Amino acid sequence: MALNINWFPGHMKKTKEDIEKNLKLVDIVLEIIDARIPESSRNPMLDDILGDKPRLIIMNKVDLSDPKENQKWINKFKSDGIVALPMNSKERINVGKIYDIAREILADKFKKHEEKEIDNPLIRMMIVGVPNSGKSTFINNVAQRKGARVGNRPGVTQTKQWIKTNSNLQLLDTPGVLWPKFDDRTGLHLSFTNAIKDEILNIEDLTLYFLKEIAKEYPENLKERYGVDPSAEAIDIYEAIAKKRGAIIAGGDFDYTRTASIILNDFRTGKLGRITLEKL
Repeated sequence: MALNINWFPGHMKKTKEDIEKNLKLVDIVLEIIDARIPESSRNPMLDDILGDKPRLIIMNKVDLSDPKENQKWINKFKSDGIVALPMNSKERINVGKIYDIAREILADKFKKHEEKEIDNPLIRMMIVGVPNSGKSTFINNVAQRKGARVGNRPGVTQTKQWIKTNSNLQLLDTPGVLWPKFDDRTGLHLSFTNAIKDEILNIEDLTLYFLKEIAKEYPENLKERYGVDPSAEAIDIYEAIAKKRGAIIAGGDFDYTRTASIILNDFRTGKLGRITLEKL
């Protein structure tokens, strides 16, 4: 693939080391993934790092993903022995529910506490996820206060942060972390969802790949949003959208960069409809 997508800044290497070092400080790890790309938004390094540490998955951004696929993925994780909760972290989150599920997963720990007559209901939870998965928004929502910095660009959180909540739940935020090399499909999907910064990519080429995939998997979404023929070649769809959106530069040429931004932003904000790029 011509894009050759890889992004592993120095702070991500340090984050990986910090996660390993701080694991002993927490009872459970909450992994936040993007429901539109449930495979690609899971860092394969985490399995090696976390080992047997109890884990809970939040399938975030379910308001942007295909509802038919959401339940399939929840069932898939369940069959793998992992509890996965669907969530739109921009809405009010039931902290009590997260605590109760975490306590269920940690039943052995609390049983030992009871046997030793230890009354300590506190659960310390580490939050991990790829960049732009919605970790900081989730934490601020759960904590019901402004704590972790939030941005719509990957890599906003770059330091370790302990966040207290109004329940017996204490959260350790970590910066979003990717891994050094990934396959073409994973790289594209992480780029489509903005887990990899647009600034390091050729977004015109990226948009062509995106249009090819969406025209195949969600043709009606393209037709409804832009009034284009989804059976056309990707470049023809691209230029038809540019024309309809008035993305024309001097001399009558198409403004491919502006059109790319329009298309990718429409997908990322849900204006293109609810889309899951990785289906079961």
